[in-house]
Amino acid sequence: MSTTMQPPAPPKQVNRIGLSVAEYKGGDSTLCAGCGHDAITSQIIKAFYEYGVDPRRVAKLSGIGCSSKTPAYFLGQSHGFNGVHGRMPALATGVMLANRNLISIGVSGDGDTASIGMGQFVHLLRRNIPMIYIIENNGVYGLTKGQFSATADYGSRAKSGALNDLPAIDMCTMAIELGCNFVCRSFAGDPKQLVALLKAALAHRGTALFDIISPCVTFNNHEGSTKSYKFAKDHEELLHEISFVPFFEQITVDYKEGEVKEVEMHDGSMIRLRKADVDFDPTNKIEALNMLRRCYDSGEFFTGLIYVNEEKPDFLTQLNMVDEPLATLPQERVQPSAEDLKEIMAELM
Repeated sequence: MSTTMQPPAPPKQVNRIGLSVAEYKGGDSTLCAGCGHDAITSQIIKAFYEYGVDPRRVAKLSGIGCSSKTPAYFLGQSHGFNGVHGRMPALATGVMLANRNLISIGVSGDGDTASIGMGQFVHLLRRNIPMIYIIENNGVYGLTKGQFSATADYGSRAKSGALNDLPAIDMCTMAIELGCNFVCRSFAGDPKQLVALLKAALAHRGTALFDIISPCVTFNNHEGSTKSYKFAKDHEELLHEISFVPFFEQITVDYKEGEVKEVEMHDGSMIRLRKADVDFDPTNKIEALNMLRRCYDSGEFFTGLIYVNEEKPDFLTQLNMVDEPLATLPQERVQPSAEDLKEIMAELM
C-alpha cells in the first residue's frame, strides 16, 4: 500500500511581535456596503499589524454615530469604550491619565466631533492628549437620514436636492490654530497614504488628528455632493508622497538631495515626504494654514501630512506625571498624609 505525502503547510505569516493579521481584526461590519468607514477600518488593521502594536495595549474609544460603531470592527483583543455622544475626548483624557502605557485611538464623526462634541474636542487639542483621533468625515448625519453636518461644504447639495447655505468648519485649520502638532487629511479611498500616516501617528507623542473624507454611500454619494467618491477623486491633490520607516528598521538613503523632507518622530522613526506637485513644508505652521485657506477657496482638498511639530510636550509630560501608570500605584503613593493635607490647606488660607 502506498501513501501520498502531504506538502507541509506554509508558515503562518506574522509581524515582529509574532502576531498574525487575523489577531488585529474585529467583528463583522454592519455598515452599508461600500461605506468609506469600512475602508478606514481595513487600513487601521493593516497599519497596527505592520507596525507591530500589541492589541492588548490599545484603548479604542468612540461616541455615537456610524463612525463610532467602527471600533468594534478592528483590534478585537483591545480595550474598548463606546461613550456618550460627543464626549469621547473626556474618556480619552481619563484613559491616558490613568494608564500612560496604553496606545489610545479614538474614532469619531463630523457630527460627534464638529457639532455636539465640539466643546470637548477643542480642549483635547489644546491639551495635546497623546492619542490618535480619527474623524470619519462624510458631511452628513448618516444615522438620522442624511441632514447636513457642520463640515458640509457651502453650496453642496443634499440627496433631497437642498443646498447647504452655511460655511463648513474646517477641522484641520481649527486643530492647527488650537495647538495640535500632528494634523493630516486623507481619503478613505487612498489606502497607501492612510497606512503611512497611521504608522507615523503611532510614533508621534501627542494628539494626532486625522480628517478623513469618508463617503456615505447612502446619503452623500450623489452628483452635487462634495464628500462623494467621484468628487474626492476629481478634486484631491496630493501634498506629497509619504513613506514611513519605523525605528526598528534600518534607515537607508534612497533619494536625491532636495527631493525629500524627513521628519524624525519621538521614537526615532522617520516619515519621508517626497514632493509631489506642491512645494510645501509641513513643519511651517503659517504655511500650513495658508495652504488650507487656498485649497478651501479653490474648492480642492489636499491630502497628506499638513502640519507636524515634534517639539511640543504632550499633556502627561506637561503635568510631570510619574513614569508608572497611575492605575497601578499602591494606595500609600496616592493618598496624601495628614501632614501633607495640613500643608495644602494652609496654602489655601
